[in-house]
Amino acid sequence: MKAMQMQSITILLLTALAVAADQALPGCPNSCGSVSQIPYPFGIGKSSVTGENCFLEDQLELTCRDSTLYRGNGNVQILNITLDGKMDMLAFVSKVCRKESLGGVETEGNEPSLTTPAFAISSEDNKFVSVGCDTNGYLNSYRNGAKSSVGCLTRCNSEASVQIMQRDGNCTGIGCCQVDIPPGMMNITIQAFSFNNFNSSSDFNNCSYSFVIKNDNYTFSMDHLKGLPFQKAPFVVDWTVGNQTCFNSTSKTDYACKSNSYCEDSAIRKSYRCKCKEGYEGNPYHPDGCQDILECTNGRNNCARDEYCRETLGSFQCFCPEGLIGNGTKEDGECRQKQRNDVFTKVAIGGGVGLIALFMGISWVYLIKQKRKVLKLKEKFFQQNGGIILRQQLSTRKDSSQSTTIFTAEQLEKATNYFDEKLVIGKGGYGTVFKGFLSDNRVVAIKKSKIVDQSQIEQFINEVIVLSQINHRNVVKLLGCCLETEVPLLVYEFVNNGTLFDYLHNEHKVANVSWKTRLRVATEVAGALSYLHSAASIPIIHRDVKTANILLDDTYTAKVSDFGASRLVPLDQTELATIVQGTFGYLDPEYMQTSQLTEKSDVYSFGVVLVELLTGEKPFSFDRSEEKRSLTVHFLSCLKGDRLFEVLQIGILDEKNKQEIMDVAILAAKCLRLRGEERPSMKEVAMALEGVRRMEKHPWTNKSQNFQETQYLLHEAYSTREHGDSSDLQSTGYDSLRNLELIDFGDGR
Repeated sequence: MKAMQMQSITILLLTALAVAADQALPGCPNSCGSVSQIPYPFGIGKSSVTGENCFLEDQLELTCRDSTLYRGNGNVQILNITLDGKMDMLAFVSKVCRKESLGGVETEGNEPSLTTPAFAISSEDNKFVSVGCDTNGYLNSYRNGAKSSVGCLTRCNSEASVQIMQRDGNCTGIGCCQVDIPPGMMNITIQAFSFNNFNSSSDFNNCSYSFVIKNDNYTFSMDHLKGLPFQKAPFVVDWTVGNQTCFNSTSKTDYACKSNSYCEDSAIRKSYRCKCKEGYEGNPYHPDGCQDILECTNGRNNCARDEYCRETLGSFQCFCPEGLIGNGTKEDGECRQKQRNDVFTKVAIGGGVGLIALFMGISWVYLIKQKRKVLKLKEKFFQQNGGIILRQQLSTRKDSSQSTTIFTAEQLEKATNYFDEKLVIGKGGYGTVFKGFLSDNRVVAIKKSKIVDQSQIEQFINEVIVLSQINHRNVVKLLGCCLETEVPLLVYEFVNNGTLFDYLHNEHKVANVSWKTRLRVATEVAGALSYLHSAASIPIIHRDVKTANILLDDTYTAKVSDFGASRLVPLDQTELATIVQGTFGYLDPEYMQTSQLTEKSDVYSFGVVLVELLTGEKPFSFDRSEEKRSLTVHFLSCLKGDRLFEVLQIGILDEKNKQEIMDVAILAAKCLRLRGEERPSMKEVAMALEGVRRMEKHPWTNKSQNFQETQYLLHEAYSTREHGDSSDLQSTGYDSLRNLELIDFGDGR
């Protein structure tokens, strides 16, 4: 019997060793150059034994050329593959450089692209980095016809200023910036460009770089501003198999998970990974499946001796030989001889009962202490987040009708089903927004903000109080907050009809947005911003005015939202020096240059919103031709050349509204003046739009002004920008982008 048992163990051991040695199918290459293991479902060519493919799916086919491993017939090098769903690759760096030419200074560069339908860029294993002065870098992802982007911006005026504020190893936004990569980015393009044509830093920085790189694989050096020492960077992708969920794939003949393994759905798309069950190891995709771990022979057990260990499927058992007592584990010590003393047995039983009672008592005390600990922690967070200051300020408030509600953590956890990811309705730079249902049946939007700077607690509480007092039909109402959590929670009214951005740029909705609706929305937003600037108890600069922050309710009434970047302006100040924040395409160029924030910065951003309403185009897009990438530059150029109607969105212009559109275009041009002091105030803008709407309702009121007079006003509105060629307006400094590498990864995910 023992001989048969030893023979079975030997067979299991040899099988496990064979699987560990070769993860590929029989007759298929197992390595290529420095890649020592090519595990199935990946593979190279066809098997020399069966003649079948060495890979599971076409998108998992590999090629070995000159001892270098590549994906399919592409030229992206593969460095490593693991069965945990990770694959290391090399990708080109996006580079744009200043070049002297007969016509002056030009720029040239490259835009690496990776068509990766089978793989997603790993969000936890990589960073997106941009290096250079006056540099913008973007990582774009294309999925199902939709585009999403992440990026960062660097600034520096001279080499001396960089050396004062920057040191080797730091990547903080001066000469170098980096950001996390969101999950699910695939089919990517990497874009680096200078928005200032290297004018201020050409003596020491002629190039800008952007790239995705594996964590801990890049350290910034000042020398890199003069030239990056590498052209390719290693990065990590997540890989999966199939094109359905586990539930839909299990019963199919091409189900990839073999014996002793289980299926795990991908969190990004309809696909899955296979993993070995606990107690098994090997390749879950291989036809042989996962093999039982021989814990008794490889020391992976807790038995007191190896001879006290017995192999079982997927596990092991410790035992004591006949005639000895104990459980055979190291914790229990050596197996002992049986005791025949009945008195000893009774004492042992009594002692066991006492220990159980003691354990139950200790557990009860522990639970009480844990409950008290949770209560103390909530109180700590409440004080840390300024709860006491908020209570004191609320107690001095005379107007109880505008009172701010202080919610408990339990109320908001219940409202969001413990912050269920299915209830997420928005994510941004300042937090995540959940849809919530309060106990009184109110539907609210609950914003989980980033951790508040402890030095700014008083200002944070003041902003909560001021925002809660805003009572304007076109501003999203702040209902209250919760301060019992480490991250403060803000509760807003829920607006359920999406954003103005969706209605302008979603092809299924844009046809519903008439000129009359666009003009009304613009007037409502202008009125709301005018209220924030001049009618609020403390003036508020929104600082991130854009169509994505304008919500629409059931009646398409506009509501300005997302005050995460807003700043309160003390009554004795007209401008504030701040770190530049906002959204590219909407940012005031004067604010970007001086970092001096004024109300006129919101005016400029609103001017971009007006242009967006007129044209139906996004503020900035690399999908458009080079002269049309910046919407404001193209729009103003058309105004200057009397070609306004060429840039309008098709379908909104008719004989009845031509004069109104001209008036709004003139107003937009005034808002987009480079110098803030030359722009109108938001109050003037709101009054002007109200005038246009009144003219719409009573068309006889504008008969005195003919079309030629409007054309003259158009030229007058544009003339203040005549400090040079129109290309100087918000020039990105990126004159050419050429695809250096376009890799086809097949028709997978």
